[in-house]
Amino acid sequence: MRKRPLFAVCRLKLAVKDLSRVLVLGVGLVALTLSIALVGIDAFAAAGSAALPATAEPPMTPARANLRIIRDLTYATVNGKALLLDLYLPPEPAGPLPLIVWVHGGAWRSGSKENPRLALEMVYRGYAVASINYRLSQEAVFPAQIQDVKAAIRWLRANSSTYGLDPERIGAWGSSAGGHLVALLGTSGGVDLFDQGGGNYDQSSRVQAVVDFYGPTDFLQINSMMEAGSLRDRPSAAYSALSLLLGGPIRDNLDKAAAASPITYITPDDPPFLIVHGKQDRTVPYQQSVIFYDALRRAGVEATLVILPEAQHGGPAFSDPQLLEQIADFFDRHLQQAQP
Repeated sequence: MRKRPLFAVCRLKLAVKDLSRVLVLGVGLVALTLSIALVGIDAFAAAGSAALPATAEPPMTPARANLRIIRDLTYATVNGKALLLDLYLPPEPAGPLPLIVWVHGGAWRSGSKENPRLALEMVYRGYAVASINYRLSQEAVFPAQIQDVKAAIRWLRANSSTYGLDPERIGAWGSSAGGHLVALLGTSGGVDLFDQGGGNYDQSSRVQAVVDFYGPTDFLQINSMMEAGSLRDRPSAAYSALSLLLGGPIRDNLDKAAAASPITYITPDDPPFLIVHGKQDRTVPYQQSVIFYDALRRAGVEATLVILPEAQHGGPAFSDPQLLEQIADFFDRHLQQAQP
């Protein structure tokens, strides 16, 4: 996508005639420099901050902070640990709201629910947003993470009337490890193992739309897709993020690697998907999204794949206004009207 320059820099030739003019011009130039610097900071916060990892999201700008926030709601307690979510609501909601559940990234071993910056824009389009924590790989290995995500969906449905949510209109959005988890959430409807733990078992954990930002989808193929010389640990390494998630290297856990792969569970009744990946990604190869998209389409599932030619694993391209508008249109199509 074409990037537009934020500033044009002009050179000014000034003729200095006396000391007083020098002082006046000097004050003026200082003020101009400070003004440009402040605009640059604002522009970085708005457009460039997506390059930061999920654990270091910048705060909302004050102009966009007029929303209702309910923090640290306990959606489940597992082995004595409270699993929490934050709920963001429009200032004046009109009727039961469609809901988007944000699932953070961080290689399944870091990150948190704090400040789901990209998803928060949807609050201003009439959505509720829930940002959830889940158990990290140093606390529990797979399938704990997807079990927690599904427990959150069930809790939100069970408490939908309390918070003004529409239980029939729930979407999911996540990046990196969060992209993997929302993809798995979307394809694994009806997998009993993943609906264990967390309670509210009378509620469905299915969602009606999924946006997957550069999540891995097939752990049995990911190692062969990594480019030689990649700066990242190969997924097969015993100390890699994936090995920590599975509880051991892929080669020793092939069945578990398949069970953790969203591609394993694709069926024609899966929800619509919007998948976005950077072609220069050296952490999760973009081919992971290509094969996932192809498998969804073969099964008859509605799916859209967006490959960003110059993007890496995250970065400013993923907060491009045109892309965010495409995501908003996707959710509008599938969540703004009640599902049959």
